[in-house]
Amino acid sequence: MSTVALLTALDTKAADAAYLRDRLHAAGHRVLLVDVGVLGEPGVVPDVTRDAVARAAGTDIVTLRARADRGHAVAMMAAGATAVVLDLSGRVDGFMAIGGGAGTTIGCAALRELPFGVPKVVLTTVAAGDTAGYLGTSDIVLVPSVVDVAGVNRISARTYALAADALSGMVDGLARPTPVAEDRPVVAASMFGVTTPCVTRALEQLERAGCEVLVFHATGAGGRTMARLVAEGRVDAVLDLTTTEWADEIAGGILSAGPDRLTSVDVPQVVSLGATDMVNFGSPETVPAQYAGRLLYRHNPQNTLMRVSPEEAERIGAALGAALASATGPTVLLIPLRGVSALDAPGAAFEDPVARIALVDAVRARLGGSSVCVEDHDLHLNDPAFADLAASRVLQLLEEKPMTHAVEKARS
Repeated sequence: MSTVALLTALDTKAADAAYLRDRLHAAGHRVLLVDVGVLGEPGVVPDVTRDAVARAAGTDIVTLRARADRGHAVAMMAAGATAVVLDLSGRVDGFMAIGGGAGTTIGCAALRELPFGVPKVVLTTVAAGDTAGYLGTSDIVLVPSVVDVAGVNRISARTYALAADALSGMVDGLARPTPVAEDRPVVAASMFGVTTPCVTRALEQLERAGCEVLVFHATGAGGRTMARLVAEGRVDAVLDLTTTEWADEIAGGILSAGPDRLTSVDVPQVVSLGATDMVNFGSPETVPAQYAGRLLYRHNPQNTLMRVSPEEAERIGAALGAALASATGPTVLLIPLRGVSALDAPGAAFEDPVARIALVDAVRARLGGSSVCVEDHDLHLNDPAFADLAASRVLQLLEEKPMTHAVEKARS
């Protein structure tokens, strides 16, 4: 019999937890109830008590109650729940958490630390809007509760059943083999709409050469997820042609991957400056007032692009170069002198040779004396010849550094 863990506050969500437990029992799973409540007494008997969760965070329930600080209590129970979940990992087949804002915060904090591929579902009232803070780079499945998690009724019973059945299906699926490609190098690649021609052609070249390519959309979460899989040892090489997330980090856009993007990569990588000519915002009215009068491009109703200025381009180049200089694996930077995106091309909306030169000069300045190999090419990033060149450099690096255990990691 497989085992699943269910995390929730059993003082306020006891009826909800009991319903989910019974549904999972009926599907053939043993259920461990983990109580993350603080104030009231649990309405059902937990398998892991709130006291045990608090102790795992270095505190106790009496202390948390006496402090009467809800934010502190949530933070401590999240830390304790994370420790409990990691301890259960390997002995439990799937995980679920349920709740409102606090329950989701605690549950997601714990579940997102689990390895990729472990079934994890969060039934929540906040499965709408910006959920990046809850998900991080994990593969948690968020299920909208539709109504509040506050008892079983004709609506919640259905959403609870769907969530339980989803987790049950994921856990049962673990017993069925997942097709895995034969041992071959795994390459992680970054892509954006305005760099798609380049990355797609390079991908095709790499696949013809026997590589398996994982493509990540450079939307902030994409860059962070790619970095996580690299750090976990699931990738043999990186084709990071789309480093646009640095533009958002520097200029305050909505798709930043944070200040650690590109830093300390320890596998072979081929990098370029794809889409560093633009910063991303939402609909036009969301563009900050400080950018009034700037050159904007409406990519779609929900996405407005802003052309970076020469000054911003210099800062982006300096940050990108500093990050690249910290790489511990073989690194090649390919500079496309004729443009870095579909919009930064002759006659296109964002053509700006001055800003492009500022970007390139700043990158070069930061990489002086580093081990990064810098190559200038009189090509546009989306030229087929540039894509072919990028793919060939990846293959050369892979020949020089044999494949790691990425495939074995993917199977584990």
